[in-house]
Amino acid sequence: MHPLNRSTRPASSLIGASAPATPGMIHLGIGNFHRAHAAVYTALAMEESGGVWGISAYAHRSRGVIDAMGAQDGLYSVLQLSPSGEQAQVVDVHRRFGVLTEDPAAVVAEIADSSRRVLTVTVSEGGYGWSPNASGLDLENAGIRADLAAGSAPRTVIGAIARGVERRAASGEPMTIQSCDNLQGNGDVARAVLTQFLEESGADEDVLRFARTRVGFPNSMVDRIVPATTDRTRESVERLLGVRDGVPVPTEEFTMWVMQDDHPGGRPDWEAAGAVISDQVDRYELVKLRLVNASQSLLAYLGVLQGIPTIPGAWQHPAVQDAVLAQIRHDALPTIPLPDGLDPEAYIDSLVRRWENVPLADSTSRIASLGSIRLPQRIPAAALHQLHAGRMPHVFALLIASWIATNVRPEGITVTPEIEAVDEPARERMLQAVGAVTTPREIARAILEAGFLGLELPGQEDFTDRVGELLEVLCRGGVEAAIRDAIG
Repeated sequence: MHPLNRSTRPASSLIGASAPATPGMIHLGIGNFHRAHAAVYTALAMEESGGVWGISAYAHRSRGVIDAMGAQDGLYSVLQLSPSGEQAQVVDVHRRFGVLTEDPAAVVAEIADSSRRVLTVTVSEGGYGWSPNASGLDLENAGIRADLAAGSAPRTVIGAIARGVERRAASGEPMTIQSCDNLQGNGDVARAVLTQFLEESGADEDVLRFARTRVGFPNSMVDRIVPATTDRTRESVERLLGVRDGVPVPTEEFTMWVMQDDHPGGRPDWEAAGAVISDQVDRYELVKLRLVNASQSLLAYLGVLQGIPTIPGAWQHPAVQDAVLAQIRHDALPTIPLPDGLDPEAYIDSLVRRWENVPLADSTSRIASLGSIRLPQRIPAAALHQLHAGRMPHVFALLIASWIATNVRPEGITVTPEIEAVDEPARERMLQAVGAVTTPREIARAILEAGFLGLELPGQEDFTDRVGELLEVLCRGGVEAAIRDAIG
């Protein structure tokens, strides 16, 4: 089987258009999501409207994807999985590759280059050096402190962006920093941490003025399920395309991108590729965070606690379905001002179809990972909305109890292989917060009072008690008993 490259790419397999040789964009964080989402929109946009929108792509630390793509002339395949079948196509928009931590000067030079008009960023919620509790730059982060030191080579994403913007300010050429991460107000967060970094590092007023007036930070909402690549992904691509791709990307048919129009240096014609340009991004964000992301978190934690490896597998359990739909309709929907024209029942139906997509089979342990980073964006504000209105969000309490059970693992919780596979960076801090307490109610109170989910939620005594009650039921009676308690 020949490897995928320009000479072996099957005819008629291309998604959209190939990019010109000279890049017009930079991307930080070349993982699966970028390659199934923004890169696909960019290829389709160039097919519709042209433009010099090739991408210089940088990984943060790992060479795996960029080395494989470099050996394949920048090509890779997207494997779309749905109940109706499989489809594999090839994307050809990436033109240069590198690793930030190996060559930060190259990233800084790219951002300073006036021909690069858009910087897209997909570095996960934790990649911005942003502290949710402080609502600003995380100055306790050792990497950020090192990057703030004068003359140091940047090692963090925000450090590299700041140094690049400093150099670009000399030319005055406008640009856009387009966040593609699941952060509420992701453009606002990017603007805030960049501005604070520049201020803390002693940038002069001309640089700060450039960042305020000549750099766009559009908020956006991104949505597409993109699981990890497996050997089965590679085998399917070989069967469908007749070539060997080292880094194919599996994904679903559904895709959505909503963004503000704040691109002073220009951008691809993404709306021609299906993106939505809207001044209601904040509403779409809440729909995504509270209906999609929070529901997937609940599915994932209820799944790992029962030893269920996939999201479709968890969805197949009637009790889990009841819990998820109760969370959507009773806990989440009342907290959201819906975007104009969005039919909530049609949207819920689309979510069910996505969770029923057995061929996609995203893993519960992957979705349950990074809960300490993701849940603060998804749950506290919505739970507080309900509590201030005099309503107890029982299923949100179950979600938090399930997260605690997965990571603290109190007596009565069976540690499944799926639980072991969950990547929770705060687990040691959670265990330290729990200390010597052993009862589920004490454990729940210790975690909430430690501020993992913000500083306001622990003050809601009834909610704290409810989380403890449901954690106790999880420990003594299991998942289905806890669901009955939460929705009964």
